[in-house]
Amino acid sequence: MFRVRVSSFFAGAAAASVAGVYLLYKDYKVAHDSIFRQVRDTSQSFDERYEALDKRITALEKQKEVQNVNIVETAKEEF
Repeated sequence: MFRVRVSSFFAGAAAASVAGVYLLYKDYKVAHDSIFRQVRDTSQSFDERYEALDKRITALEKQKEVQNVNIVETAKEEF
């Protein structure tokens, strides 16, 4: 009778272990996918921000070049 109880206990412990490992694995996958999506979305928004920033910087540089050319032309006309 004792052997039956011990074997039943170990069979139950093994089944519970398998179920626990499965639940932990499932939880791990959900967390991993969530973090992956957050990182992907963040990196995409950074790319969009940098593209917009690059456009603004380029526009300011062009504006500065035009101002410098105007200053040089004005200086030439004065002399």
